Amino acid sequence: MRLMISGGGTGGHIYPALALIDALKAHDPEAQVQFVGTHRGLESRIVPERGIDFKTIKIQGFKRSLSLQNVKTVYLFLKSVVTARKYIKAFKPDVVVGTGGYVSGAVVFAASQMHIPTVIHEQNSVVGVTNKFLSRFVDKIAISFESARSQFPAQKVVMTGNPRAQQVANIKKSGALAQFDLDPDIPTALIFGGSRGAARINAAAVAAIPELNKRDYQTLFVTGQVHYEKIQNGLSATALAPNVKIEPYIKNMPAILPEVAVILGRAGATSIAEITALGIPSILVPSPYVTNDHQTKNAQSLVNAGAAELIKEADLTGTSLVAALDGLLQSSTHRETMAANAKKLGMPDAADQLLHVLESVIK
Repeated sequence: MRLMISGGGTGGHIYPALALIDALKAHDPEAQVQFVGTHRGLESRIVPERGIDFKTIKIQGFKRSLSLQNVKTVYLFLKSVVTARKYIKAFKPDVVVGTGGYVSGAVVFAASQMHIPTVIHEQNSVVGVTNKFLSRFVDKIAISFESARSQFPAQKVVMTGNPRAQQVANIKKSGALAQFDLDPDIPTALIFGGSRGAARINAAAVAAIPELNKRDYQTLFVTGQVHYEKIQNGLSATALAPNVKIEPYIKNMPAILPEVAVILGRAGATSIAEITALGIPSILVPSPYVTNDHQTKNAQSLVNAGAAELIKEADLTGTSLVAALDGLLQSSTHRETMAANAKKLGMPDAADQLLHVLESVIK
């Protein structure tokens, strides 16, 4: 298979694409892949590091208010479609896949106009602007949440799950918590606001530390690199008990996930895919700053299934954080029930499911 894949801007668009590429290479080591992103997005660093053929397009998103910048946006979109056509003619893909972000709009649209088979993957429960636009032109639409189905043309939709789930589904316990001087046999809470951290989650965790110090469970608090020094300075007068560890960043986060009993963090699509694939109970604090409040809707799908609890960011304090962790970590029965419910939602073969969709559209 010759696969052209495009997505960018955030890890939520990039990591599912990389997971799909991994699955394709596992099935077909001779497969050829080209990734089209932007020169400024996160993908410009991550994708070349993986040794994947990487091309760039200059594009930007529409402003939500009337703006002269939107005139430039239209110009850049039309220009980027021309650039995408050149890449497509040179690479000759069997199928073109978009995983979200403005760049995928130009690439997938160009492919559809050239009668190349096209597929988009929607990670969230609320459909993004780019995928909403592309849904009229593509052959198939893969979704990760059932609630997204009604937002697309019904005859094109296939439930595949998020390919990222397959990357983590088979990770086993390896005693990875020992590297943080934590006991792998003691229930452990992971507090994690994403790779860059989340100020409100960090503030609540800092406020909670005096109580967390007293608990018989362990806490691993990951602040994000940009917040770490400030948090450490602020805690200079507060002693940490051996059961509480603070880290700026964990390079191989998936490796420790099977070790943790509960996760408290955001409700991005990648996080949801990982915790359901592994069946990890979670306390979700959706970011209120994302488009269409889609993290709240992502989280609600787990809450409705008894697989997670939800705390609104405005309600998150040190006290509410400790109460939520206590409720799960001091009741193995509650934890086990939630873990089982999360596992039921997981799609550990999501990447393979998406590959089947690609194969179905290749003429």
